[in-house]
Amino acid sequence: MSFKEKIAQYYTKSYLKKYGDRLTQVQGTVVSVKVSEKTILWIFNKITVTLLVRPERSKNVIKCVYLRNRWFKKPEFITVNQGNLVLVQGLKGKKGKGNSEQVEMINIRNMTTKKDLVPMEGKMQKVQKVQRMK
Repeated sequence: MSFKEKIAQYYTKSYLKKYGDRLTQVQGTVVSVKVSEKTILWIFNKITVTLLVRPERSKNVIKCVYLRNRWFKKPEFITVNQGNLVLVQGLKGKKGKGNSEQVEMINIRNMTTKKDLVPMEGKMQKVQKVQRMK
């Protein structure tokens, strides 16, 4: 095992130890998208994306939030429209806090357009649409 692999494995283990019980994935269709960008003094850029995702075969709706701050450059986000099929990977809020019901997005994969916020290894699964017979 090389030095880089040992460091990567150490970071992975410590991340899972810290956030392991809060890691979650949500797959479903997008109900609503709200993107707000803000620039302060042409130097500091903020982006806030709020998604409402309805999981497959479910009636409930999950709120997903993406917050990023960046100096000098604008933070990027992929295009997500209402009705797109998405896979959101993130962290649940801490219990007892105000954000306990929402998911803080780490990565989002748009299965309709086959785009990732953070590129992942491996092949993307094909989305199959089910047609019902009358």
